[in-house]
Amino acid sequence: MRQGLDIALTQWLNSSAGHRPMLDWFMIGVTDFTIPVMVLAVAVRWWQREDRANERMLAVDAGLTFLFGLLINQFILLFVSRLRPYELGITHLIVARSSDPSFPSDHATAAMAIVAATLLQHRRLRALILAIPAALLMVSRIYVGTHYVSDVVGGMGTALLAAIVMRATVALRQPITEVIIRFP
Repeated sequence: MRQGLDIALTQWLNSSAGHRPMLDWFMIGVTDFTIPVMVLAVAVRWWQREDRANERMLAVDAGLTFLFGLLINQFILLFVSRLRPYELGITHLIVARSSDPSFPSDHATAAMAIVAATLLQHRRLRALILAIPAALLMVSRIYVGTHYVSDVVGGMGTALLAAIVMRATVALRQPITEVIIRFP
């Protein structure tokens, strides 16, 4: 039943792909550019004059959460090798094929890692603002045909796990973080 719902939702979100050129163009752009823009939105604040130490701490936490989330994904791939939906004829692919397995979505992990790290730094408004492009990115990954809905949900889960682990280890990594945030 769950697999049927996953496929049905995936097909529904992908149903316009290849039929609406402007929407295709927009969703491909979201897929291609959202992660770099989100990373830039966090990184550019490194040089902010106000609240510099906390902004740098957020940048470090977001970066570590991002990387740890992707590491968790690589660990999962040792045990799970799910074919992409376009390989099974479930979706219509409108971007280049990917050579790695479908589950979990690295894009969803990366975007959600940035949002979760921001939220755990008590930057609620900024986290909410970042959640908008993150959610759009996750929908775009399904729309362009490269992921199932459950791949995106799985990516969100690994990001949340990574954020919780990073938050729990703040004290352990504090000496290293202090050195990093002094960097010009």
